[in-house]
Amino acid sequence: MKMRLSTAAAGFLLLAGIGAAAAQDVIIAPEQETVIREYVEKQPLASVELPGVELNIGSTLPETVELHEIPDVEYRYVVVDNRTVVVDPGTRKIVKIIQ
Repeated sequence: MKMRLSTAAAGFLLLAGIGAAAAQDVIIAPEQETVIREYVEKQPLASVELPGVELNIGSTLPETVELHEIPDVEYRYVVVDNRTVVVDPGTRKIVKIIQ
């Protein structure tokens, strides 16, 4: 009986850990998003196409994509398919898509 309980408890903890990892999504504060939007409007980039890359939060952009700095913001950006994509430069993962 103890073994079953321990296995069930271990399974629950594993699932709880997965949920906690998913809860660590990047949240950009509204003020920071405003800074990003205003900067991008003043510094327009040509849109690039990335065949085979899905534009979703958490997707990774290839090393061949040039990321552009946003002053005073830890993230970088690029315009893909006419949408501004905010990227974590360390992981190259998409953290926000601005329409």
